[in-house]
Amino acid sequence: MPSAEEVIELLREEIRGHEHAYYVLDAPRITDAEYDALLRRLQGLEKEHPELVTADSPTQRVGGAPREGLVEARHSAPMLSLDNALNEAELRAFDERVKGLLGEAPYAYVAELKLDGLSLAVRYAGGMLQQAITRGDGETGEDVTANARTMRSLPLRVKETGEFEVRGEVVMPNRAFQALNEEREQEGLPRYANPRNSAAGSLRVLDAGITAGRRLDFYAYLHMPALETQWGALERLKELGFKVGAQCRRCESVEEVVGFIGEWEAGREMLPFEIDGVVVKIDSVAQQKQLGWTARAPRWAIAFKYPARQAETVLRSIEIQVGRTGVLTPVANLEPVGVGGVMVARATLHNEDEIERLGLAAGDRVVIERSGDVIPKIVKVARHGDERVKFTMPAACPVCGEAVVRAEGEVASRCLNPNCPARLKESLRYFASRGVMDIDGMGEALIEQLVAQGLVKGLADIYLLRPEQLAELERMGEKSAARIMRGIEASKVKPMARLLNGLGIPFVGERTATLLGDTFGSLDAIAAASEEELQAAPEVGVKVAQAIRRFFENEHNRELVERLRAAGLTFTQEKKRNEAGPLSGLTFVITGTLPGMSREEAKAMIENAGGKAVDSVSKKTSYVVAGESAGSKLEKAGKLGVTVIDETEMRRMVSGGAAA
Repeated sequence: MPSAEEVIELLREEIRGHEHAYYVLDAPRITDAEYDALLRRLQGLEKEHPELVTADSPTQRVGGAPREGLVEARHSAPMLSLDNALNEAELRAFDERVKGLLGEAPYAYVAELKLDGLSLAVRYAGGMLQQAITRGDGETGEDVTANARTMRSLPLRVKETGEFEVRGEVVMPNRAFQALNEEREQEGLPRYANPRNSAAGSLRVLDAGITAGRRLDFYAYLHMPALETQWGALERLKELGFKVGAQCRRCESVEEVVGFIGEWEAGREMLPFEIDGVVVKIDSVAQQKQLGWTARAPRWAIAFKYPARQAETVLRSIEIQVGRTGVLTPVANLEPVGVGGVMVARATLHNEDEIERLGLAAGDRVVIERSGDVIPKIVKVARHGDERVKFTMPAACPVCGEAVVRAEGEVASRCLNPNCPARLKESLRYFASRGVMDIDGMGEALIEQLVAQGLVKGLADIYLLRPEQLAELERMGEKSAARIMRGIEASKVKPMARLLNGLGIPFVGERTATLLGDTFGSLDAIAAASEEELQAAPEVGVKVAQAIRRFFENEHNRELVERLRAAGLTFTQEKKRNEAGPLSGLTFVITGTLPGMSREEAKAMIENAGGKAVDSVSKKTSYVVAGESAGSKLEKAGKLGVTVIDETEMRRMVSGGAAA
């Protein structure tokens, strides 16, 4: 008679086989009721023998309490983006570049559908899933292992015992997306905009149980370490039990690639998921290495993007939204229309200049486009309406009534009242978001209540909140209140650059805030700096410097800063820019691929030596550092008479020597 351990393992293997047939092959062998019965039997046996429970058991896909927050994790190798081809001519130009670099050598392509989802890197060791990391910025992502385990198309256990990594795309199938929106409508909640954002949001929630309830699929497209060919890698991934898109083809010529692209542009509506193009890769990995990479993308692959989907509808009206920096943004209210399977009822109009350019007025019949199949926008007027209502930017803020100002040289009109309720809500959302002050749990619903009840009338009021106040709010309790209070306290030690980013200064985002912090070392030094001094920081121009000065000259803003200081937030950081270094006063532009370092490393070396690294060549540029495949910047340097040096000469200057 078999032992309990043997029975349990046999049950697990049977259930894994059924999961693979249903979730990977889309060919179920048993009914849902029969599957549920097998799973319940396994759960019962594991309850009787808890010592036999293993991490790769089908019962362990979901488990544990919701986490306090996501943690960052570095990728084993950068997850690079791809260059785009927007038409057949650009695709053929890519093929000509490949042909020129490979010479007479024969080559083939692998064409794969470009799934519209969230990129994910999954690591295995000893045959077991170890870690799942989102793409993030390409270098660092978020560890979503607990959530990824809930995807039944992602194997928890594989028949390869060495360490390896699989990269792929997480998507929400169209049927699951529709079901989720129907469920939200029944609960009186707003519909989600598209499957891609829903997949990303579902994978990043802190409760893996929520992820499990939203059927996400993982489609694998890359095996690391690389095998001999991309086609062979796809076949190997199938053997290991991964879901691989059936709609892929090995093409012997660019003509075959063009045919594949046309075939799926016509047939994309029949797919169970959203796509926005086709990824084309050189099949041979040896040839991929020969072709190499640029600073941001491989030379051996390209993404062909399908044209945006369009539809006609009527512009009912134009309303104004006020953002966190006070910008007044016109928003189009449309007669709802389906565009690529998504109902569109609103679209941004950016600013009044854009409305004038389009010749747009309420009542017009307009053409709507979803760029990248996601963001709706009006591209043109199809026909003027009979009763047109022209748009005029209001002279006063529609929320607080304060005067609206449009600065010379800017396209945006702004409400300058820092206490405007509309600005406050947006400011709070941004201030509390990940990458800024990262206050876990302070989402839209809570912010609405905090503002409505007068508990928060400005950013600094966050630090006056008490746990008992939070606990009394709707859908809150002592545990949730304690979590938010921990997030508020933890935000006090976030780097100064994050605080600067969160203040809502126009044109000062994450990167600019970091560069300012590295240059000045403290919030007080930035606040006291003149426009000329601010422009000494990398990438800070006249417009940014003026916006910073206007912000700190405002009495309300100075009061906000003092209240944040009193709350104990971080106002200083280590200066990374060496103003007295050997490159002090010199400006550099880097172009092409340097042999010994990345562009980012070169910029850091220049700035640490007191120099300034910028992106565009001008008469003020001191030197252009040129590497392999340098392009238009090198040509412009020649026209302007700017001195061109290589990496070796740059290193010599950093060490204190003169350029050769």
